[in-house]
Amino acid sequence: MKVFFILRSSFLFLFLTIFCLAVPLFVGCKKGDVSQVRPPAQVSVIKIIPQDTPLVVEFVAQTQSSHQVEIRARVNGFLDERTYVEGTLVHAGDIMFRMDPKPFQAQLDAAQGELAQQQARLRTAQANLARVKPLVEQDALSQKDLDDAIGQEQTAAAAVESAKANVEEARLNLGYTKIITPVTGLSSYARVQDGAYINQSNSLLTYVSQVDPIWVTFSLSENDVLKYRGEEARGQLVSPKEKAYEVEVELGDGSIFPERGRITFADAELNQQTGTFLVRATFPNPKDLLRPGQFVRARVHGAMRPKAILVPQRAVQQGGKGHFVWVINAENKAEQRPVVVGDWLENDWFITEGLNAGDRVVVDGGLTLRPGEPVMVMDRASTVKPAPDGRALKTEAKKTEAAKGDK
Repeated sequence: MKVFFILRSSFLFLFLTIFCLAVPLFVGCKKGDVSQVRPPAQVSVIKIIPQDTPLVVEFVAQTQSSHQVEIRARVNGFLDERTYVEGTLVHAGDIMFRMDPKPFQAQLDAAQGELAQQQARLRTAQANLARVKPLVEQDALSQKDLDDAIGQEQTAAAAVESAKANVEEARLNLGYTKIITPVTGLSSYARVQDGAYINQSNSLLTYVSQVDPIWVTFSLSENDVLKYRGEEARGQLVSPKEKAYEVEVELGDGSIFPERGRITFADAELNQQTGTFLVRATFPNPKDLLRPGQFVRARVHGAMRPKAILVPQRAVQQGGKGHFVWVINAENKAEQRPVVVGDWLENDWFITEGLNAGDRVVVDGGLTLRPGEPVMVMDRASTVKPAPDGRALKTEAKKTEAAKGDK
């Protein structure tokens, strides 16, 4: 009996041990199965509503004088004085420099004396011709005497005309001693100081730059020209009537220049070194706020994208096959939708292919989604609206810079 009791106790102990070890394993397996079931992902979405959207394209630009004039000396001589204040606004006709006029006044006096002398000779020749003519008619003088008298009169007349030209040239040279500006604009510093001798090698005295109106120039790449031309042909882009684009300027401190300009010139020739076309806009600048040589941002307004689709930039992801977005179908399940992106309008992206009106696009919560996975729409993000007129389209270079910054 004692042996039986011992065997029975051992068997019972072994059974309890196996049971105690099996229960945690069974419970653990059940827990593992439960943990593999994911709850529906919580996302926020926007509903796509195509809308006519203004297109605002931004460029790095530089200001340029609309009429810059070199102020040069036209005659050789000594510079007496500078009569303007460097850097100030000068008006057309203002005297900026004076040269020593005395040598030129002497040349004028000499030319006028020569003219008077030739005029006296002309009067003598004319009087002689008047006496010879009737005598030749009376056969008192030969025809040769008449020919000589006519020749003397014509020679004297020609000498008078030459003397008049010399007088006019001397008068012009004397006038050139007063060096004036032909345009109204901002003056530069004087390149030559008072008392210097002026000749052809140092005739440049200063510059005058007209700043009202002022030009703002920027470059449009060949690829952009072809892209916009193709979009316009497909109806994805509408230009303003008569190509009347308006241009807005943002200054270096972020402020907006109060006046808007118009594109007045686009170069027909491609710059082969840069692969760009030069574009020029003309701005009124009545308060001289813009100065030549400034770097600014030019935003071109006027184009329109009809029935454009915009989605927030954070809704667009990129995979091995390109860009895609997550779309929620009627069964509230996630679908991965490849898209073709266009220009970037601040925080939004133009979508040219892949989305349709009414699609629900995931804005937040799409990083962990899987195709076919049910989702829970927690809230609906604001519907994308057309960008206000002051927002600017960013170029591909800016997209790259922004992506680097996010990293």
